[in-house]
Amino acid sequence: MAKENTQGVSARARPKEKFNFFHDQRVRSALYQLLTAGIVGWVAWYLISNTAYNLEVRGMNTGFGFWNVSAGFDTDFKLIDYTPGVGTFGRIFWIGALNTLFVSFLAIIASTLLGFFIGVLRLSSNWLVAKVALVYVEIFRNVPLLIQIVFWFIGVFSLLPRVKSTIDLSFGAERVLLNNRGLYMATPIPGNLFWMTLVALAVAIGGVIYYRRRARKLQDKSGIQTKTMLPSIAAIIVLPLAVFLATGMPLAWDVPTLQGFNFEGGTSVPPAFLALLVALTIYHAAQIAEAVRAGILSVSRGQSDAAMSIGLKPGRVMSLVIIPQAMPAIVPPMISNWMNTVKNSSLAIAIGYSDIVSLFMQTALNQAGYAVEMVGLTMLFYMTISLTISFFLNIYNKRVQLVER
Repeated sequence: MAKENTQGVSARARPKEKFNFFHDQRVRSALYQLLTAGIVGWVAWYLISNTAYNLEVRGMNTGFGFWNVSAGFDTDFKLIDYTPGVGTFGRIFWIGALNTLFVSFLAIIASTLLGFFIGVLRLSSNWLVAKVALVYVEIFRNVPLLIQIVFWFIGVFSLLPRVKSTIDLSFGAERVLLNNRGLYMATPIPGNLFWMTLVALAVAIGGVIYYRRRARKLQDKSGIQTKTMLPSIAAIIVLPLAVFLATGMPLAWDVPTLQGFNFEGGTSVPPAFLALLVALTIYHAAQIAEAVRAGILSVSRGQSDAAMSIGLKPGRVMSLVIIPQAMPAIVPPMISNWMNTVKNSSLAIAIGYSDIVSLFMQTALNQAGYAVEMVGLTMLFYMTISLTISFFLNIYNKRVQLVER
């Protein structure tokens, strides 16, 4: 009874909470959200209506009617078919987008591999190697990318020998030729049975993946290390090569030949493409190298000492112990570097490479006159690519974070 009285007194002693509209946290949260949404909506309405009014006053075209209108200009580099006067501005958009993605993809792959290599060299015990890597990073990281692009275009590729003095990079086979007009390569033409070689290559790659996974499971269970590098390389080379020879080598080549003042046939890329690719690779490799160095240094020295104590060689220590633990620290800055590679490719407008900015947002815009729509589509393209890269690399980042735990 006394306990019940005590509870009743304590319950009556509590002050009754009063609802205050202006001080309630839930009300304030909803009010702030509505206020923010209202401001954003008003700003968007003001910009859209003001832009539409100004375009109407100036008599400028609006809408997307230009998409199927034929474009009357050509481009020196394209990955899909296009005929001037027949192809549309929509086709020009896709040509520019593919050109941008092509050079960005190659630059991302090359800069990542080179960046990892330079980043590891920065921590080399060899004084000369470490200092050379340091000089590389400090020079190319601190020189603006636009200057590097112009340097490679004007100071290197434009000064290459002329057509008559072409450099044969294939050691006399005339399959890869370089001059001041670009890089010319022989184009493979597959025959009827060439698909069997591709199937053999796919089978070899699948077998290598299965073999390496079995070797890893065996190592986890028993600690026995199995050398997989040489057998994997042999399988990927020998099996497709054997099928290729057995089917009568069903592959021909369209070799570039000198016709008049230039080479005809094969595949060619202009000097602007080469200059942009080299500049993007070297610049972003220096950025990635520092991220790799920082990630490796974030791993405790005890990890490498422990790995060395059980007999692992330095190369295996780096690949099996240090790098996997460093990846959680390397991936976030690498995401930014990959996105910046795509966005920085727009600087190609300075040297005339036919990317989406030069081709669609400049030349096509000057002819069609739909400025807002074309600029908006270009912005949407870069935003979509950046968000896609961020999405997939964030998934990978979560996986390496889980592996670490």
